[in-house]
Amino acid sequence: MSESKRLHPVAAVSSAIKLIKDALIPLVIFILFGGGGVSGRWAMFEFIAIPVFILLFVGYGILDWLRFTYRIEAGELRIESGVFIRKKRYIRFERIHSLDKTEGILQRLFGLVKLKVETAGSSGDQADATLTAISKNEAERINRIFHEVKSSGKIASAAETQEIQGVEKTEEIQSVFQQSFRELFIMAATSGGVGVVFSGALAFFGQFEEIIPYTRLFTGFEQFAKGSVAFIAIIVVFGLLFAYLIATAGIVLKYAFFTVKKNEDKIVISRGLLERRQLTIPLEKVQAIRITENLIRQPLGYASVYVEYAGGSILDKESSHIMLFPLIKKEKIQEMIRQFIPEYEIQVQVNPLPKRSFKRYQFRVWLIIIPAAAICSYLYQPWGYLSLLFMPLGASWAYLCYRGAGWNITGNQLQLRSRFFSKQTFIFQKKRIQAVYSEVSPFQKRANLASVSAVVKSGAGPRAGKVVDLEAEDSDRIKEWFFERKN
Repeated sequence: MSESKRLHPVAAVSSAIKLIKDALIPLVIFILFGGGGVSGRWAMFEFIAIPVFILLFVGYGILDWLRFTYRIEAGELRIESGVFIRKKRYIRFERIHSLDKTEGILQRLFGLVKLKVETAGSSGDQADATLTAISKNEAERINRIFHEVKSSGKIASAAETQEIQGVEKTEEIQSVFQQSFRELFIMAATSGGVGVVFSGALAFFGQFEEIIPYTRLFTGFEQFAKGSVAFIAIIVVFGLLFAYLIATAGIVLKYAFFTVKKNEDKIVISRGLLERRQLTIPLEKVQAIRITENLIRQPLGYASVYVEYAGGSILDKESSHIMLFPLIKKEKIQEMIRQFIPEYEIQVQVNPLPKRSFKRYQFRVWLIIIPAAAICSYLYQPWGYLSLLFMPLGASWAYLCYRGAGWNITGNQLQLRSRFFSKQTFIFQKKRIQAVYSEVSPFQKRANLASVSAVVKSGAGPRAGKVVDLEAEDSDRIKEWFFERKN
């Protein structure tokens, strides 16, 4: 029987910080407006209560650390945790999909890592288990036992586990991809992350809607800026520029030192400057490949490549839709896919949609733009007439969506391509597809058209690729291909 171990004491600090972070907004509201305008006694109460809350969080973090133990025994990772209610979890190594390592700022200060255990049962809200602060040597020891058990295909006994722990195993690296800083910067600059910054800011300030008098502030600003179109334009431009710089810097920090390595039957991805993260993807769990080209990168000849992974969790969708190559020249995609996931073949040529489909793409766009332009032109004269410019833009957008769609079948592989804003290409292996759906509306039936979609499993839920308004005969062909006996 192996000896139970505790996490590094930094785990207590990490737990306390998490509790404080989760309670930050309620604490701010409590401090600012809990007294209902009463000073004196309330101020004294706040002066005492806030340190007490912090001490309680720190105390809980210490108790959580003291009550958390783990050990490796008989091919299992056995964890006992819980401050008030004792929980015991026994995780068999052969049930583990991957062991993912993360080095946050706190862990890096002490040379530690956070180890996240992903199993078939952890595709819900969270991972099966997380060791928040262990040494790098300990993480490697657990990783070594995991791979030994997976490769041997049997549960190790206690004696065998002890033997494995003392064996150093060197894995052969078959392929390596490193994202250059130049391409990393291009990726960050063309990512369109400004919307994420704005939505995050709105969500944050929205927490204080009942506290901050936004109406009075905006009314004062409106009076100040009244009649000054140039002033408003300058403010908007600087706001967009600031958000753009913040988004670009955030992506550079997140994906700095992006490296992909292939070791035997798995892919190991590491990235990050402030928080270093390492993901391990077993090739057998790759469900599909997705290639994304946005409107800026496509003319430059760049694309991003993702793998749809049967792991991860619903709360961490990034762990299921994993970026394999953040930015890569399109002509290099096939070569790199052959090195890392040779099972897949990227077909440049796809079967396009029939010409009569374009009318339907155009109709769907104009169904939104024409009523919106009419309303704006009527209500906001004369500036509302500028909304009519969206009609030719909408026609161009419809044409791009039409031209971007297509499909291809090569052996046991299906490729579906479509566009909304970005062009998305899904590559599926027949054995990974859970279902193929064919839909025909009354309007499509009149034009002898159909829509087809293929669905695969991922940790964050089903993932589908879809093509709208292809030939009805082509839709039938895809269904027949799928229902044929899988080789």
